[in-house]
Amino acid sequence: MTEKELIGKIRGLRQIKPNKDWAVLTKSQILGKEESKLDNIISVFHVFFLKPAYAGLIVVFILFGLFGISQNSLPGDLLYSIKKITEKSQAVFVSEEELPKVQLGLANKKIEELNKIVQTNQVRKLAPAISEVQTSVSEVTKNLAKSEKADKEMVGKVVNLRKNLEEMETTLATKISSQEDEQIFQSWEEEQAEMLIEDLKTRTLTEAQEELFAQAKEDYEAGNYSDALIKILILSQSQE
Repeated sequence: MTEKELIGKIRGLRQIKPNKDWAVLTKSQILGKEESKLDNIISVFHVFFLKPAYAGLIVVFILFGLFGISQNSLPGDLLYSIKKITEKSQAVFVSEEELPKVQLGLANKKIEELNKIVQTNQVRKLAPAISEVQTSVSEVTKNLAKSEKADKEMVGKVVNLRKNLEEMETTLATKISSQEDEQIFQSWEEEQAEMLIEDLKTRTLTEAQEELFAQAKEDYEAGNYSDALIKILILSQSQE
């Protein structure tokens, strides 16, 4: 084939037109895909801008997620303020009688958070964590000052808090609770120990229980009210 003939055939290709049916089908497929993409964009637009109810639902899911993640946060973390909101909301829905127990539970959680920070050597978070413990302990003592006779569960919670607090103070070699808080704790423990000792005097005790009771009275007379309460609680459990 000569060069002239080859050029003539190439020019002839310009006259070839695609099958009409194939052209229509291809066009509809191309436009169909583009329309599908456009529909998706419009749907998203409707969800976020034209359907505020759906947008609000998405916001709710995001908030729930943040609340969940914040529960593992520690003082000094970005989401810790959200965790504090959930903790305060717990106290709102309890009776005045149950409030001291709720506050005791929160105070122990604050000590646990401080302990995690100490164990992981997060020095930057020490100051805010200690502040959280101090605030929480003060809330506990305020409620204790208002309370009268407590049940054994509450006495146990106070004793446990005092023990955890003393251990943390020993670890940090720092006094965490204020002098006022200490005075309220001691006064409350003295009252509870006295009432429980008087109650035990009216009960029949075994020889082993009598021995433990005598030790509890010695602790009470020496002003070791926490130790006296621990022994009294052990006695009470052995009688149940």
